[in-house]
Amino acid sequence: MRRKATLRLTNRTALITGGARGIGLAIAHALASEGCNLILIARNESALKKVSRQLPRTRALACDVRDPRSVDDLFRAIRRRYSQLDILINNAGIAHANLPIERLPYATWKDVLATNLDGMFLVTQASLPLMKRGAVIVNNLSIAATRVFAGNAAYNSSKHAALGFTNTLREELRSKEVRVIGLLPGATHTEIWNTLWPQAPRKKMMTPDTVAKAVLEAILLPANATVEMLQILPTAGTL
Repeated sequence: MRRKATLRLTNRTALITGGARGIGLAIAHALASEGCNLILIARNESALKKVSRQLPRTRALACDVRDPRSVDDLFRAIRRRYSQLDILINNAGIAHANLPIERLPYATWKDVLATNLDGMFLVTQASLPLMKRGAVIVNNLSIAATRVFAGNAAYNSSKHAALGFTNTLREELRSKEVRVIGLLPGATHTEIWNTLWPQAPRKKMMTPDTVAKAVLEAILLPANATVEMLQILPTAGTL
C-alpha cells in the first residue's frame, strides 16, 4: 500500500492580498493543496466569505490595502491568531480604461498607484516583523513592470515603481534570508481585462492556475536558492 505524499507546506502560513479572485485565488488553491494555512484579504467581503468556504485552513479578512488604518486593523487581527507569516503574496491590483495621458483623470491615477504601489508597501511593511529566516515574499508585478503599453500610463507606472520597490526589498532582506520574488506574468485570463481591454483574445492567454503552479514551485525551492524574477508568458506571444 502506497503511503500518502507529505504535504510540503504543512504548518506554514501565507497571507494573500487580492485573494478572492484571479491569480491570487489560484495561488491560494495551490498553497492549500500543500497544506498551507491561508489568510486571504480583499475589499469584497462577500466574495471572501464564499472563497473561504471552498478552502481548508483559511481565514478571510476584509481590508483596503490603500488605507493605512485598514491595514493596521488587519494586522492587529492577524497577530492575535498567528505568531509568524511564512509567505506573503502581494497580489492586490487594479487597472484602468485605455486612455492617453492627456485624458487620464488624476483621480484614476491616484487610485491605481494607491492600490498597486502604496498597498504593496503598507502590507509588506506590516508583515516584516512576523517574517523569519526562510520566509518568502512574492510581489505580483505583471509584465507591465518591464514593458510599456500605450494608454495605460497609471498601470505601467505603478508596476515599474513596484519593480523598484521589489528589487530594493530583496537587497534589504538578503542578510535576514527572506527571499523576495518578482512575479511578472504576461497575459492571463482574469477579470482585469474587462477594464484594460474588454475585446482581448482570451483564448491566447494563460490561465491563473498556470501562473500559480510556477509560483508554488518557486516557493518550494530550498531555502538557499531563489527565483528572483519569475517571468511567465503565453506561448502565443503578443496578443
